[in-house]
Amino acid sequence: MIVADFIAVIATVLNEGESIRGLMDSLVAQTRPPDQVVIVDGGSRDHTVSVLRDYAGRLPLRVIEAPGCNISAGRNRAIAAVVSPPTAGDPIIASTDAGVVLDSYWLERLVQPLIADPALAVSAGFFRADPHTVFEAALGATSLPAVDEIDPLSFLPSSRSVAFRQSAWARVGGYPEWLDYCEDLIFDLRLKMSMPNGVAFVPDAVVYFRPRGSLGAFYKQYYRYARGDGKADLWRKRHTARYVTYLIGLPVLVGLGVGVHLGFWAVLVLGGLIYVRTPYRRLRAVLAEAAHTKAVRLTPMNILGALVWVPVIRLVGDLAKMIGYPVGWWWRLQQRPPDWKQAGTS
Repeated sequence: MIVADFIAVIATVLNEGESIRGLMDSLVAQTRPPDQVVIVDGGSRDHTVSVLRDYAGRLPLRVIEAPGCNISAGRNRAIAAVVSPPTAGDPIIASTDAGVVLDSYWLERLVQPLIADPALAVSAGFFRADPHTVFEAALGATSLPAVDEIDPLSFLPSSRSVAFRQSAWARVGGYPEWLDYCEDLIFDLRLKMSMPNGVAFVPDAVVYFRPRGSLGAFYKQYYRYARGDGKADLWRKRHTARYVTYLIGLPVLVGLGVGVHLGFWAVLVLGGLIYVRTPYRRLRAVLAEAAHTKAVRLTPMNILGALVWVPVIRLVGDLAKMIGYPVGWWWRLQQRPPDWKQAGTS
């Protein structure tokens, strides 16, 4: 019997009526059409579901309404709803998110390693910023890695651009439904624990998403990320280093610069330059791409504005993490969630 590859695309949505057409139109335009699309709506109060249903004639679409479910529960429900025909093998699940636009070759490129190697469990795609303003360009350069910064062996894919076998999802217990943010990192880490050599990095399987449009929205996003880190007990050393830098190292250097020797200010300036070096290195490419799409004009004022925004964004992001992380830890102490590092827990 010839076993055909069955490929399903899944996503969760909530109040995405103004942006969901970008994702759906890019799904329609895929060079390798999905065999099934399953989207779980978490209880939208706008017209998201009605927009989704407009695409039923153009995609093999199933929309599941599940008010109140979080992202993890929505993804698990979507994946569980994928049922391949008897002539198909282990279904390949490609996960993405609302608010993104898929490159037209995204699905074809993303699943190719899994089709070529039946022993492979996971294929990790990539993501790029799609800024519409100077602030969004600066935010994209500050918060998103460039592809040449990625170590394929340690890369943890975002669930806005990843594919895996349905059996691999089941083996690790799915996405952790007790976690509201950073759930895809826990899912990735459990997959790697289960299949340490089973991940392929596909940098040209790209999705584009628009960064947050304001400093307040960015703060809220990173606060939630850090709270998720605390809940999941992720990156202790990284968060500790941030507290040591801001609460001990920075005050000490300022005090020495004021009371001992002005030369300590040079150390502060050098540290500040190192602090923004990587975002500034990325910024040129991000602005050039935004100018190419005519989203942002490369005027001297816009370039200067982006340069000014970068350190502000770094500071606000670090502040959000320093506030969010202990909130997550406090929740963890009270709720005592499952130990995701143990087999059989999720």
